[in-house]
Amino acid sequence: MKARKTVLIGWLVVALVASASGSTPAPPTSGNTGSFGPDVVHLSGVRNIEFGDTETELTRRGVLEPEPASCGPNLNGLATVGPVFDHDRLVLMWVSPPMHTPEGVTVGTPVNTVHARYPTATELTAPQGTYRFDGLMAQEGDRAFLFLHDGRVVRKTIAGYADYAHKLFDEGFGLC
Repeated sequence: MKARKTVLIGWLVVALVASASGSTPAPPTSGNTGSFGPDVVHLSGVRNIEFGDTETELTRRGVLEPEPASCGPNLNGLATVGPVFDHDRLVLMWVSPPMHTPEGVTVGTPVNTVHARYPTATELTAPQGTYRFDGLMAQEGDRAFLFLHDGRVVRKTIAGYADYAHKLFDEGFGLC
């Protein structure tokens, strides 16, 4: 927590100096720093929901609806976040606006903005002859943001464990 405060204070100092000079600073690039608002998905999770939490625990806490919806369980109060579980553990989240990464990336963000905010993101190319989107994977440790795009703008934003994001990209995904 102390490191996060130090980064946030440092970011605020840079922003103040930049605003005094008339320029705008680039946002931080780490998925664990930057914006901490209620509509922000981090590489650790969103709000009080973390990757690795169990369906049982989330249901007990009242965060996960006990009865699955047509395509799976829903998170209470987070209509634009679709949880993905594997063996009872939360491994990925599909997020839509107003949810966004700490760097402000969400569905509709231009691809060149994603490159600027995540300069080390890996390019992923969808298989030829499919209707799947290309991707940009911004990975930090065992976590990642996967931005599926049409070459112009982000069409899907996924956060979670990097191995699962890679698997989702490699194998595709269904209707839900």
